[in-house]
Amino acid sequence: MTIRKAMALLLAGAMMASCGTKSGGKAASAGQKPFDGVGIVAHRGYWNCEEGGFARNSVAALKAAQKAGFWGSEFDVNMTADSVLIVFHDSSINGKRIESNPHSAFEDYRLENGEPIPLLEQFLAAAQPCPTTKLVFEMKQHSTPAIEDEAVRRSVALLKTYGLLDPERVMFISFSLHVCREFARLCPGFTVQYLGANLWPAEVLDNGLNGIDLNHDAYMANGRFHDEAREKGMSINVWTVNSPERMQQVVATGIDQLTTDEPMKARELLGAQEVRK
Repeated sequence: MTIRKAMALLLAGAMMASCGTKSGGKAASAGQKPFDGVGIVAHRGYWNCEEGGFARNSVAALKAAQKAGFWGSEFDVNMTADSVLIVFHDSSINGKRIESNPHSAFEDYRLENGEPIPLLEQFLAAAQPCPTTKLVFEMKQHSTPAIEDEAVRRSVALLKTYGLLDPERVMFISFSLHVCREFARLCPGFTVQYLGANLWPAEVLDNGLNGIDLNHDAYMANGRFHDEAREKGMSINVWTVNSPERMQQVVATGIDQLTTDEPMKARELLGAQEVRK
């Protein structure tokens, strides 16, 4: 072997040792400890019952989830043109885009149980007394990063005001990668799960996030989502799983949270596997 060849081999070895992850060859980890069982997340609250008023994202549905003792209660947040945060899923109400209209444009709207659309502060006030049900806070996508920045900033301020800015009390999810990054930046140590299936877990981790929250079909279509998330120490949530057959499928793979419109069915299926806070 010539000196030139030997030097080339040494250089190649050094380059291989330094390739891969940002941490110098060691696998990056989000540090999320897998659940010993599965936490049930009531999708938009436990709305699918008399006590929840059959009203998604209502205060009644949140209280019903708390009373039932489910691990988590998911809810959706949008911001109006005058920077009022409301708990509502869709981006428009009666044809009016939420972020383009003031809150006054929606004050007369009523949910299925007669409640007005909750303000985020009203929702947090109802959540405050119950530490046993975690808030699974979904910030909806908005049209610009600047609007999303403002919505995240105001959300964090309100959580702090109500004594809920605690990783034991709240976690964050969003389809907006920008929103997820902002929550992760402002709230280090909190669980932040990306809802999109367009990135593999390692790519989600590279964006500073520590969890994935995937649609059932996307998650089950490729085992790489589970395997890579577990390898990277990331949490795994799957939505919105309503039939017992589908629940069995995802639970068998080993997940942390199951988001469902049928939390009582999930409780019956999980039995002793159900995790409660």
